Amino acid sequence: MARFSKPFWVANFVELLERLAYYAVFIVITLYLSNVWGFSDIEAGVIAGLFSASLYLLPVFAGAYSDKIGFRKAIILAFALLTVGYAGLGILPTMLESAGLVDYEMTTTYTGLRESNLRWSIIAPLVLLVIGGAFIKSVISGTIARETTTENRARGYAIFYMMVNIGAFTGKTVVDPLRRSMGDQGLVYLNYFSAVMTLLALIAVFFFYKSTKTENSGKSFSDMGKSFMKVITNGRLLLLIIIVSGFWMIQSQMYATMPKYVIRMIGEEASPGWYANVNPLVVFISVNFVTSFMKRRSAISSMMVGMLIIPFSALVMSLGTQVGVGYILGMHPVAFMMVIGIAFQAIAECFISPRYLEFFSLQAPEGEEGLYLGFSHLHSFFSFLFAFGLSGFLLDRYCPDPRLFTNEAGVLDTLSYAAATQNAHYIWYVFVGIGLISAIALYIYGRVTKKIDNAKEA
Repeated sequence: MARFSKPFWVANFVELLERLAYYAVFIVITLYLSNVWGFSDIEAGVIAGLFSASLYLLPVFAGAYSDKIGFRKAIILAFALLTVGYAGLGILPTMLESAGLVDYEMTTTYTGLRESNLRWSIIAPLVLLVIGGAFIKSVISGTIARETTTENRARGYAIFYMMVNIGAFTGKTVVDPLRRSMGDQGLVYLNYFSAVMTLLALIAVFFFYKSTKTENSGKSFSDMGKSFMKVITNGRLLLLIIIVSGFWMIQSQMYATMPKYVIRMIGEEASPGWYANVNPLVVFISVNFVTSFMKRRSAISSMMVGMLIIPFSALVMSLGTQVGVGYILGMHPVAFMMVIGIAFQAIAECFISPRYLEFFSLQAPEGEEGLYLGFSHLHSFFSFLFAFGLSGFLLDRYCPDPRLFTNEAGVLDTLSYAAATQNAHYIWYVFVGIGLISAIALYIYGRVTKKIDNAKEA
């Protein structure tokens, strides 16, 4: 069995640190936007959706540029921008507090921030995170492609995905302790933790990431433009991206809907960070086994299995309010069903994501791995663009903010709130439908493309 190179392992290590930083912030991004900056559910959903979508749109361009300048320069730039961006998400609220517009304690007190245009200053650090993250998406996955062969690439991406999920698990573990001990103020300080992680990654890349396989391609901007147009007009790849977006629309609800949903249905004692951690834990345990089990099957076949699982996961999540009021294994029914649903999502992800990246890497001509792997991330652009906005609307309609039902003395009108949230589970029915449509679409895609390929061979 071929050994993996030093750049392969360095890339995986810094991916772990980047994911640790990202998921620590992203798991509570809508809470941060609402509780720290004072945005409504719909506003927070739109902002988070645009941020997330842009993060997955730009890798197409960042990947092409990374192929030209070399992966090392691109990744150093990326981590520098990420470090400044995360630090900004912590510094800006502190500056607003010093200006007397807000007071961050266990519960935020707004003294002018909601009425001030200064709350839109959050756009600046988010833009830095988008640009930095765009380079990471294409360069790290592109490094895996260049530092592996066709024989060990599936295993390489399985290892890569293990690192992603170790980072995701570790990052999420810091969220709930901070939120419980410091309340809304903890959501501010969380960003400093992420800034330190990306700074460590920057140092690691600077000293240890060196490879002739990831140096610049020497292509002109004209050549880059031709390659770019070739990949974005590839109808077969674009259609697959759109279909797989259905999976990610459901997966993204772990960040868009779940944190607010469980806190509102269970109470402040809910632990959304720990519930979400079921995903990376299950992926870490299962991804190598699933990849080995499916190695003799095509990438499309493996993805089809995952697509059949994902609508079931959303259905399970809907059952939390329907199974009675008694605790299950010491857990609130909403929490228990959420954990089971997230576990099914993780299993689906094991079947889909590594083979999806492998599939795109094998389509890439030599020297264009960054472009093609950047292009592959467009699924999250489409899914996050709609998923977060849809989440904000669904939360506002079926599971609204309890503060809207609280009087001036801070007392919740429990009867009115119970009536407002009686159909909260309808949120998950929407995603069951999206998952079923995506599964059917992928089945048809696989049959049609196989028929076309067989006809060409004949």
